[in-house]
Amino acid sequence: MRVEVPYGEGKEIVEVPGDNVGEVIYPNELPEVDDTRLLREAINNPIDSASLEEFLKGAGKVLVIVNDATRPTPTAKVLDLIEPTLEGAGAEYVIATGMHRTPTEDEYRFVFGPRYDSIKGRVHSHDSKNSEFVHFGTTSRGTDVRMNRLVQEADRIVVIGSVEPHYFAGYTGGRKAFLPGVAAYGTIEQNHKLALTLNAQALRLEDNPVHEDMAEAMSFLGGKKIFSIMAVLDREHKMCSAYSGDIDSTFKAAVRKADEVFVVKMKKADVVVAVTSFPHDIDLYQSQKALDNAKHSVRDGGILILVSACRTGVGADTFLRLLASATTPNEALEKISREFKLGYHKAAKMAEIGLRIKMFAVTGLEPEIVRKAHMVPMPSLQEAVDRALAELGPGSKVTFIMDAVITVPKVGSD
Repeated sequence: MRVEVPYGEGKEIVEVPGDNVGEVIYPNELPEVDDTRLLREAINNPIDSASLEEFLKGAGKVLVIVNDATRPTPTAKVLDLIEPTLEGAGAEYVIATGMHRTPTEDEYRFVFGPRYDSIKGRVHSHDSKNSEFVHFGTTSRGTDVRMNRLVQEADRIVVIGSVEPHYFAGYTGGRKAFLPGVAAYGTIEQNHKLALTLNAQALRLEDNPVHEDMAEAMSFLGGKKIFSIMAVLDREHKMCSAYSGDIDSTFKAAVRKADEVFVVKMKKADVVVAVTSFPHDIDLYQSQKALDNAKHSVRDGGILILVSACRTGVGADTFLRLLASATTPNEALEKISREFKLGYHKAAKMAEIGLRIKMFAVTGLEPEIVRKAHMVPMPSLQEAVDRALAELGPGSKVTFIMDAVITVPKVGSD
């Protein structure tokens, strides 16, 4: 069987013997919709909220919070529809980078589309280390909540986001616009340390300490008026659902829809190819999420193959430095138990995978970098699959997860 998987601007092609073919998994397919009409209907029918026009009446300072280029959120399409309403409000825009780097010029244009030239003077990129911050309070789990001063100064906040599974926060979207989106580095670090707990996992909100800490942090905003627009995208990154209004209500509605798209039933396999699609293939830091989702579908002693162009390299490399300092996954976990820094949560998740299965990697990274992450570098997907089958035996099954960052396996026996 011939399988093509996306890789950077091209593709990787692999031939798998028929007896070794497992499954080829995509997010679930949903009927195609007119996304402009869908968005318009969502904006015109807000949930538990006044209309956007009413929301903005009497506004002083309006702040629009948007995702950076690591998410496929259709920000530009949303702005196409709400810009007439925002016109005259003098809105400022902040890119909720969290701890990510400042966007490139191309990434600004990816986020905002053609309008970027007309609003660029009012666009801010959040910097978790160097922006001005305001302390809003301390959560019951001890997180000191410091957020960008722009949040404090605004009396109306419009949040544009998208909801999909997240490997330790449960889901993206909603409250994540504030923490980690526009939070200080130390605040993010305290929150993300909670990712080391067992309940911090994809699809889980109840008793998930990361999610609950984020929600509590947002509650400190008190009387801030917030209007949310949340989208859910399909496997082609096209919009399949959208909601507007109260930030909690829109988030919950989007979560229900996201489960329909991204939770896929499948069987465990001997070899699983975890494909990281654009824009999540921006770096290894983001691509790690594919490993964490796909791990559930690999049998003990099996092999997990990461496929990601890692277009801009490693990304924030704290996790890689920790992994490189340890000779085994167990040693990495022991070091993390003694000291935590932001980024170590990723190292912990990768080390936990390494305790149970072997990881190969087909990436644009130098082989020595891949080895530091306790993965085996492979020059091509074909060579990776061939070696995996040689190591595990002739009857082994190979399964492909075509968008592993946002596809969460629901593993069953039938």
